[in-house]
Amino acid sequence: MLEGVEVSKIKKKKKRINSIMLLAILIIILIVIFNQDVIKIFKKSIAVETMYIASTNNEVEIYHLENDTLIKEKSIPRGTKITTKNNTINYEEIEYKEIFINNNTYYVTNNNLVKNKRDVVKEKIIYVRTPTSILKDLDSSQILSLAKKKDEVEVLDYNYINESGDVDTYKIKFNDQEGYIYGKYTTISKEEASKNYDQNLYDNIYSKVSNTFNGGEAKNLDFYPYEKANFKNNIMPNSVYSLYLNCSNDVINNIDNYIEFAKDTKINSFVVDIKDNESPAYPAKTFKELSPTNYEHAINNYDKYKEAIIKLKEAGFYIIGRITTFKDSYFVKDNPNTAIMDKNTNSPYQHNGSYWPSAYNRDVWYYNVSLAKEAVEEFGFNEINFDYVRFPDRMQKVESEIDLRNTYNEDKTQAIEHFVRYATDEIHKVGAYVSIDVFGETTNGTYTTAYGQYWPSISNIADVISGMPYPDHFSNGYYGINKPWNHPYELLKTWGTFAMDRQNETPSKAKVRTWIQAYDVMKYVDSNGISYNAEEIEEEIRALYESGLDGGYITWLSNSSLNKYNKQKDAFKIDYQKEYNS
Repeated sequence: MLEGVEVSKIKKKKKRINSIMLLAILIIILIVIFNQDVIKIFKKSIAVETMYIASTNNEVEIYHLENDTLIKEKSIPRGTKITTKNNTINYEEIEYKEIFINNNTYYVTNNNLVKNKRDVVKEKIIYVRTPTSILKDLDSSQILSLAKKKDEVEVLDYNYINESGDVDTYKIKFNDQEGYIYGKYTTISKEEASKNYDQNLYDNIYSKVSNTFNGGEAKNLDFYPYEKANFKNNIMPNSVYSLYLNCSNDVINNIDNYIEFAKDTKINSFVVDIKDNESPAYPAKTFKELSPTNYEHAINNYDKYKEAIIKLKEAGFYIIGRITTFKDSYFVKDNPNTAIMDKNTNSPYQHNGSYWPSAYNRDVWYYNVSLAKEAVEEFGFNEINFDYVRFPDRMQKVESEIDLRNTYNEDKTQAIEHFVRYATDEIHKVGAYVSIDVFGETTNGTYTTAYGQYWPSISNIADVISGMPYPDHFSNGYYGINKPWNHPYELLKTWGTFAMDRQNETPSKAKVRTWIQAYDVMKYVDSNGISYNAEEIEEEIRALYESGLDGGYITWLSNSSLNKYNKQKDAFKIDYQKEYNS
């Protein structure tokens, strides 16, 4: 009987449990049917949501909670992915949200969080800190306009942000035009945009530089440091020992002989013409589109030229393509509206037998940079060397008679600086370095040149700056040297000292790789001038290295004569960098 009672009790207990379970299920069903909001609230209290750090700046401060006080932990880049359970606290009348990064708990203001990663860039207005070109699109290098320092522009969109949270390129609206501007040249603060870089130091230096020859005011140039390129798949030698090769058939068709010569020396590079004035190297696509006359006068066919460049590269040499920039008679023939104009005749002005597109003209910039990019992509040039990056020299007497077509009211030095910045930005996109040639005169520290070249502003941007201190270009008595063309060591040693002074005035220094005179003293300079053979070449190079200019040398020998190079060969067998570094 006892057993029967216990079984009955157990059955009753199970029945009660089943009733409770049925009641619970019924309640849940009723909640689901009649109170969906309760479930939503419940889910929200335990759900983890993914969000992104957003700001008008590239970084955002995050905090940790300690004894009911928010303490700054660190700054993190906008675009950082975080998670949150949507728990918030109020601190000093500001609402902060609890977030999780790598399983650590932090707090950030609600305004600094967005659900869509594309919304992390919150600035709507930006200001130009460094004068820069406004580009038509992100694919070509076409220029719409110039954005000057302190200009205000409206942000429409952006392409991407980097790991530091900086915008690469903004899509903007400026003066009723839509275009693109590099984020590195802008700021969200008008006050910051108005400042010069390290004013206490550099304004003091540049304000003392005179504008005697109307080239421009050094103090009006921009000296914010420019990050130099370093391409992992394109390594620039620390010291470049380079021979110059023109693009004549005699050179291009005999490239094997130049390779054989160089391999018996320390030569590790060649500078090869892509375009010299009235000497286009090959029928480039850019010529066909923008300068048919250059296209028609191409010296070599495409395949022969490409074969020569590929041979040089396969032999292990660092290859530099040279482009004369603002001296191009064929381009002026095709595009007379871009030329420096003679006001008296209303036709292109001829300077020393050649026509010059104006360095102020953005179509000329686009043409030369497009040619450079094509050459890098077609032939694999490691570097582009721009020569004639200037206005014509010795023009003071005729300046009132010519129209330089100064669209944006720039100083000459500003226009040259702006071109160098534009060209360097665009050519870096295709993985090549940029070198700029300048007159030897530019190492003076007292005035800006009449043709617009100012050493520190060019060195500050380009990867390499290449002075051209040819001894027979200096007047008798220059630097106190009698007939400097007959004293290459003394001339280059003194010049190199001044070049180092200008480098020391430059916030982000380019490498200095110098053109040396490899031709004999010209007869019109001195009929008793010396020949430049191995001894003279060695003296020039040693003078540079002893001055601290260890970036290397390039031989200027316009005819690229292998016979002449053979007379200088012993100088090319020396590893100057190794010798002077030891």
